[in-house]
Amino acid sequence: MSVKIRKKLIEVALPLEAINIASAREKSIRHGHPSTLHLWWARRPLAAARAVIFAQMVDDPSSWPDLYPTEKAQEKERQRLFRIIEDLVLWTNTTNETVLQKARDEIWRSWRRTCAENADHPLADQLFIREKLPGFHDPFAGGGALPLEALRLGLESHASDLNPVAVLINKAMIEIPPKFANQPPVNPKAQRNCHLQSWTGTQGLANDIVYYGQWMRNAAEKQIGHLYPNIHVTDEMFVRQPELRPFLGKEIKVVAWLWARTVKSPNPAYRDLDVPLTTSFLLSTKPGQEMYIEPVIENGNYQFEVRSGKPENEAKTKRGTKLARGANFECVMSGSPITAEYIKAEGRAGRIGSRLLAVVAEGERKRIYLSPSSDVDESTQNLPYGWKPDLQMPPKALGFAAQLYFDNPTYGDLFTARQLILMTTFADLVSEARELALNNAESVNHVEPGAYADAIATYLGLGVSRLSDIQNSLCGWENTKTQVRHLFTRQAIPMMWDYGENNAFGGAAGDFATSIDNLARAVERQGLEGVGFAVSADAATQSISLGKLVSTDPPYYDNIGYADLSDFFYVWLRRSLREIYPDLFATMAVPKSQELVATPHRHGGRAAAEAFFLDGMTDAMGRLSSLAHPAFPVTIYYAFKQAETTDTGGHASTGWETFLEAVIRSGFALTGTWPLRSELANRMRGQGANALASSIVLVCRHRDRDALAATRREFLTALQKELPKAIADLQRGNVAPVDMQQAAIGPGMGIFTRYAQVVDSNGLPLSVRDALTMINQALDEVLAHQEGDFDADTRWALTWFEQFGFSQGEYGVAELLANARNTSVRGVVEAGLAIAGQGHVRLLRPEELPVNWTPQDDKRLTVWDMVHNLIRILDTGESEAADLLAQLGPKAEIARELAYRLYSICDRTKRSQDAQRYNALVQSWPEIMQLAQHRPKKETIQEGLFAE
Repeated sequence: MSVKIRKKLIEVALPLEAINIASAREKSIRHGHPSTLHLWWARRPLAAARAVIFAQMVDDPSSWPDLYPTEKAQEKERQRLFRIIEDLVLWTNTTNETVLQKARDEIWRSWRRTCAENADHPLADQLFIREKLPGFHDPFAGGGALPLEALRLGLESHASDLNPVAVLINKAMIEIPPKFANQPPVNPKAQRNCHLQSWTGTQGLANDIVYYGQWMRNAAEKQIGHLYPNIHVTDEMFVRQPELRPFLGKEIKVVAWLWARTVKSPNPAYRDLDVPLTTSFLLSTKPGQEMYIEPVIENGNYQFEVRSGKPENEAKTKRGTKLARGANFECVMSGSPITAEYIKAEGRAGRIGSRLLAVVAEGERKRIYLSPSSDVDESTQNLPYGWKPDLQMPPKALGFAAQLYFDNPTYGDLFTARQLILMTTFADLVSEARELALNNAESVNHVEPGAYADAIATYLGLGVSRLSDIQNSLCGWENTKTQVRHLFTRQAIPMMWDYGENNAFGGAAGDFATSIDNLARAVERQGLEGVGFAVSADAATQSISLGKLVSTDPPYYDNIGYADLSDFFYVWLRRSLREIYPDLFATMAVPKSQELVATPHRHGGRAAAEAFFLDGMTDAMGRLSSLAHPAFPVTIYYAFKQAETTDTGGHASTGWETFLEAVIRSGFALTGTWPLRSELANRMRGQGANALASSIVLVCRHRDRDALAATRREFLTALQKELPKAIADLQRGNVAPVDMQQAAIGPGMGIFTRYAQVVDSNGLPLSVRDALTMINQALDEVLAHQEGDFDADTRWALTWFEQFGFSQGEYGVAELLANARNTSVRGVVEAGLAIAGQGHVRLLRPEELPVNWTPQDDKRLTVWDMVHNLIRILDTGESEAADLLAQLGPKAEIARELAYRLYSICDRTKRSQDAQRYNALVQSWPEIMQLAQHRPKKETIQEGLFAE
């Protein structure tokens, strides 16, 4: 007897715009966000996770025709559910119990209907318990966003991962907080004032984390505070820097020490001299606070002097001693080139050193910068340290470069001597803080003093690990923000030639108290109740998913090497928490052999890595297909831009192709796909990389056993029939043009996977790559077909743009194309689209258009005019663009269609700068439209202006 399945909301509709806006907003939030608990790469926004899980559990109204018999009734109910999601995704409602309870009630409402309908099922007492929601499971839990939101929505939440760092993060996210919810803190300071406050949610836990974290910080300062001295401003320093007059004779607090790595000069005349490798001599570019470093050469040597104002040779100062991309520098003494090969050889010989560039100190409401001097020596670089992580860095790894400049490098080599002492001191203080917390918990008769002390130690250990991200020798100096930048701005461990070393007791970034305060805020904001579990498990063999709702964010083929990156944190977590979690930290390094990432260096080449990924992901998806609760679809996040151009001109991607192959092999069929804008342009996966602004959420169900095979022609016919509506829906959902090709894969593969298989003319199964190519070709046809909505002048401009862009072409060619489009070159010039002269024609760029243009005054208004004037005005601001959009009225939607088409052309013809402008227009559309709706009623353009 099969389970009676009703379509869920996520299989029919979602309020994409609201989810995307909330997801983008969330990326700029730091204080109280779970991401501040500990760093993890490529986290999903909580807003997206919450919305997806809710829509995955709630019935779509169309699945209950007896309750909602008409399309109008169904849409009305759907809009009611949308309003719940629109409230649910707001960051301000993350812990709003009224909003959350409304969502939970809706989940229960659908669940009870499902239970009633399946009451006669043989496994009803296991799968359909009316009084108990099914549990949730994420088998690739990573940073824990999905398990956290499942717990928030009232589900028992299970998180599993092979990576022990991920497991620990999830324990801190979903396992520990509910266990100790609504309990008062045990520290003496809070106990003295306990009668003045009621402790709800995780407030007590957060209070203890701050208390014992501050205790650790104070204890560490007593032990090693002398390694971070203040600076006494002397007469000698004042003579070199007259701007230090207000601080003469005073002690000032150091913010950071700035260092440059050095090598012996390759010039024989200076072969005994260590010369700096710097990427910039600029210290501050803040207006009115410009500061820079000048290397002063005298007596056959050099020294660094801090100067105020803008340098005479700003370009050279900006690049430091760097010559070109990569590790290529010049000798500061002779100007001789220093090649990457030379630097690597020096590094392998152990001859890369460091030299102090400048010291940053705290002035009166601004930074002050000091030249190196005898009062600010470099002895801290050679301090004796007691322990150093000896775990070897991988010879090759995704995103790694630093190890190329060391001889048999370890993760300990990424820290200065002073930082090693600092990190070891804090790591060892975790166990002492645990003992103190245990004694205090026992003294107040805590019900589980040992477990609670372990919980406090867990967060303190995470705090130490978190500190390592800002206390290492790969942290660059931000001269725009005048602060040290943490290492993991992206998923990589690059080499940093000039770096900043924060004051560990300076009261700002790099201070353990700052780190632990931010961590505690994240814990306090959780306020969770319920039950959560986090364990180590292989997704390909686990059985946790049995009878559970599943939503997961698996690895993206070869985008991120999680295990290799995690070792950076693992060495510190293992030292501080191994006694508490002996099984989790039993190995010397993060387990790597079974990590589902296509890593060529680990599997003997790209082909073997791809086969490993395909087989492993197929097993993992197969487990989900067979174990997940049959009443619900499985949702899978995936983000990987298509990269490769096929022989037939379409696009495909090894990552997508291999992943989709695994999904199909596992027995899944796609019943829905949604592009969620879960990334920002400045996200950790570097700008310009092959990455998306959106994640594609695949909605999957086990493929129908009675599914029939289809021919290639039948598949193509279905694509041509169904894809146009799907593309129109995606455009209405404001999918960014940069993501359209990726988003179209969803409905296309939904058609492909509904069949048992698709066979070609020879009777052979159609490959996923061939299917992707056909989907992309169908997308191009849909976008090209939309040209029928455009006026003749715009159609000419499109054809011309595809050939020439904004460059000039021959007049005769232009006239020939114009005749084919039922217009003329003279007409498009009069329309203001182009200029002609001396036998050539050229389209006008947006910035060349008249600034006083209005659609009402345009006697030959075109869609091309609309788009490019919107782009021109958008450079001024969204408010100004909204004024124009309000004037365009209902015809504005046609302008957005043209922006999609133009982006598609730019993407295919490799015109990246133009592509960015069309993409930006579409991405800004919701905000512009919202602003336009609040504009006073103005005269809008007439429909008749577009008549041909």
